[in-house]
Amino acid sequence: MSSWFERQLSSHQVQLAATALVSGITVAGLIYGGQAIRRRVAVEQLKASIPSLDDEHQAQRLTDFGAASPLPSATREEERVAALACRAQQGDYDDALIEEQLTRTATFLTPPRFQQLQSSFVVVVGLGGVGSHCTAALVRSGVSHIRLIDFDQVTLSSLNRHAVATLADVGTPKVQCVRKRLEAVVPWVRWECLNEVWREDKGERLLGRWDHGKGREPDYVVDAIDNIDSKVELLKYCHERGIKVVSSMGAGCKSDPTRIFVGDISASIEDPLSRITRRKLKLVGVHEGIPVVYSTEKPGPGKAQLLPLPEEEFLKGSVNELSVLPDFRARILPVLGTMPAMFGYAVANFVILEITGYPHEFGAGKGREKMYDSILSGLQGLEERLAREAGQDPLGLKIPVTKDDIGYIVEEVFRGKSVVSGLPTRLALTRWRRPKGGFRIDQRWDGQKSSTVQLEELVCMTKEEAATHEKEVLKGGKPPEVIYDVDVVQLVGRRGQEEEQYRRHR
Repeated sequence: MSSWFERQLSSHQVQLAATALVSGITVAGLIYGGQAIRRRVAVEQLKASIPSLDDEHQAQRLTDFGAASPLPSATREEERVAALACRAQQGDYDDALIEEQLTRTATFLTPPRFQQLQSSFVVVVGLGGVGSHCTAALVRSGVSHIRLIDFDQVTLSSLNRHAVATLADVGTPKVQCVRKRLEAVVPWVRWECLNEVWREDKGERLLGRWDHGKGREPDYVVDAIDNIDSKVELLKYCHERGIKVVSSMGAGCKSDPTRIFVGDISASIEDPLSRITRRKLKLVGVHEGIPVVYSTEKPGPGKAQLLPLPEEEFLKGSVNELSVLPDFRARILPVLGTMPAMFGYAVANFVILEITGYPHEFGAGKGREKMYDSILSGLQGLEERLAREAGQDPLGLKIPVTKDDIGYIVEEVFRGKSVVSGLPTRLALTRWRRPKGGFRIDQRWDGQKSSTVQLEELVCMTKEEAATHEKEVLKGGKPPEVIYDVDVVQLVGRRGQEEEQYRRHR
């Protein structure tokens, strides 16, 4: 045995390998050691740059969330507004002035409905771009009891989308900023400001009755959180306890206001935040029943998108340290300042209509569920007929297409219209071309039969057009170019190319 070791040690290849291994370890140690030294030096330099506390340099203790504990000294105007609000909230404010200020809303809703809105209690969780605009719209419309929940403070970069924050508010808690600025508009509104993070274990207190449990239950909760886990926790908590809640999905990277919709979360499509939220909610047993404001705008080439952190940021250390709090996003989300405002007003509008019972249509996406079922059933029947035509047994055949896929193809790829006639009714999906190798059933697994149809092969037509297409193209073997004019063929090509570009974003 010892002679074998001696031979290996004397081997030139082993010596080279050992030398390379030791060199690699040494280099790695030097790199990591150098990085550690540089970090220590940087930290020491930063500490050294901080002046000692004395009469000239004073400091106040921050909250647990890094916010300034006391607010900055108020200006005379702010002191006047605060004094007026204090009196107004105690009842020392002329009712005639309130009535005059809110007269347009009262006239629109009618007095009985408006009275419901005035006596309502709404909780807003998250006071960024969406939450701040939603809050402003609610109190300007007549909501008189509102609770604000947010751990964060106003930053310079948030001023492009925040409803009321100014440069003077940078560094102050968002809950106090929103209250202070809106008290100058609606001094009689009563506020409860909680500068803390939403967590399920605090839910009973954060979403409890008004006035420390003495008043009414919340009429509605607004979820304007941009952190996925916190959002899911809040929605699950409300859903399980029957608390009415509406959630805002992602306004980041969006630019088309005509694509904003209100619907059940189960019907929301092409919204990355909605998709992830919906998936996580399903894992905890919540499948539907939560209204959301979302956008059906598709991402794509030339549009803003959430980019990964530069490699140098990863080399600096743990990426999580870049977040405000653990598990909160560290990357910069591109936001066009107008879009969070539109989301916020859409949420506020929904809450107002719900509280007052004003007639409105909700969940338009759900209204097409039966149509999607019908289209899916029709596609199943088509694949079975084509298999039978090819001499194969279609009994037990399954197709790799879901109802969600149907909704996406019909609504997003083909805009809810037939590619042939442009008609939006009696729609169906069919293969565009006859497969080159003919129709076949995938039977690679015992006891399982599946169709080989792919989503990118499908086009949207009316049922009558699809029947003719099946006869002439899929069974008759004619190319589509012979059946349809050039405009139809080019439209199908454009839709296919567009979807190919978007597919990697889904």
